[in-house]
Amino acid sequence: MTGLQKKLAEEASQLIQEAETQLPGWAEQKLKKAYQKEEGVAETQIKNILRNLEIAREKNKPICQDTGLITFYIEVGRDLNIEFSIQDALEQAVKDATRELPMRPSIVNPLTRKNTEDNTGQGVPHIEYQPVEGDEIKLTVLIKGGGSENVARQKMFLPDEANKIPDWVVNMVGEAGAKPCTPIYIGLGIGGGLDISAKLAKKALIKEPNTSKGKIGKMENKILREINQLKVGPMGLGGNTTALGVSIETASCHTASLPVALNVQCWATRTATTTIEAKQ
Repeated sequence: MTGLQKKLAEEASQLIQEAETQLPGWAEQKLKKAYQKEEGVAETQIKNILRNLEIAREKNKPICQDTGLITFYIEVGRDLNIEFSIQDALEQAVKDATRELPMRPSIVNPLTRKNTEDNTGQGVPHIEYQPVEGDEIKLTVLIKGGGSENVARQKMFLPDEANKIPDWVVNMVGEAGAKPCTPIYIGLGIGGGLDISAKLAKKALIKEPNTSKGKIGKMENKILREINQLKVGPMGLGGNTTALGVSIETASCHTASLPVALNVQCWATRTATTTIEAKQ
């Protein structure tokens, strides 16, 4: 490996391990606020989640036994001279993190179900590239468990049905119940096309929720409020907190369509970001 390639692999491995063992500060604060609003069994469940976070941080162990499917979002400065395979570096990072932490190997061939034993495989980790100005690499990792990924949904609305989106999301969350390990986060991708909306929905999960302004912000708040009225509660045992946040990403779309994708993240919203300087 070249110097920068090795640096990328090492820092990406550490980033994965950070995301696996501790939540972003804002996510832990949301759980603490939810704890103050609950009582009875719901209060106990969130108390257990918070204690789990303490133990994971103290012992440097994964927050959840399902160490998930890994997606990288990478912004590469145009001034960098990249003479190596970024894909190879990030695959090596996943292998190293799986061995060092360690992480449960969960990635299999979709048809034969053969496990690679190192959390890599065809198209895994998935990498989203974006060229930017400068000479740095900004790397973000998002880790999704199988339970939350399995309740993802997509729908092609008619162009004039934007007002129906909140009800559809709430209904989908109600159908999912406790499967995604509530309390959850909602990522919504609105616009683009079938594939674009799905990518937007997953990318929405890497940012702090309910921070948008204007019409999108109002929709995020409406959806969050109505989901929590379902009273599914922590781990599906009832309570005031079914969801902790909603994030929406949008893209322009064809005048004849309105694609919407829903991606759900469990309470363990495992994401982390780092910036890698090109200096060797």
